[in-house]
Amino acid sequence: MKKRPYVICHMTPSIDGKIVSKKWPALQIASAAYERTATTLAADAWIVGRVSMAPYAGKSRVRRLTGKQRMPRRDFIAEAKTRSYAIAIDPSGKLTWRSNAIDDAHVIAVLGERVSDDYLAFLESRGVSYIFGGRASIDLRRVLAKLRTAFGIRRLLLEGGGKINGSFLAAGLIDELSILIAPVADGSIGTPTLFDAMVGKGLARKLRLISISRIKGDLVWLRYKM
Repeated sequence: MKKRPYVICHMTPSIDGKIVSKKWPALQIASAAYERTATTLAADAWIVGRVSMAPYAGKSRVRRLTGKQRMPRRDFIAEAKTRSYAIAIDPSGKLTWRSNAIDDAHVIAVLGERVSDDYLAFLESRGVSYIFGGRASIDLRRVLAKLRTAFGIRRLLLEGGGKINGSFLAAGLIDELSILIAPVADGSIGTPTLFDAMVGKGLARKLRLISISRIKGDLVWLRYKM
């Protein structure tokens, strides 16, 4: 049995690699094509960072624990009858979930061990599952192993921002790229790109093209093996 899920980075960048799409023309066409192509990848979970997940999480109140109650730093697997998962990398515990599900996907929070006891109690009260990825930083390989063994996740869509995608790239944890190129030349400076892994030389990775398709709306769908 494979020790971690098969990771597909599925994104819709502009022709110049930008991924902040709020002001792009024909955005609805690109978004619809993105969702259609995502369903064909047969993933049972998707993962993003805190900033990308915030609009889905909503806002709620984290109550303070009374007394000196100490929450153990062990993974919490909530009861959830589901076949899909929405995973948020949230090391500091800032997302205040209104629910433990996004559509039909059960929520899993990836935390650092320095999160507060109040926050852990809050997640458990909401029925949100959580796993720890490390103390000072998140060990992505460890996180993926837990997602495989604890939740049975076999195929995972990585749909994060440039830093999260770049972290997976740097760790050698991306198996496939699914890139739906939007017919847009962004041209902005300082906007996040598909992979923002490091300052300077960067991480040059060789790719092998496995398919290319033209999608309605002048989009091009490229799939690569790492």
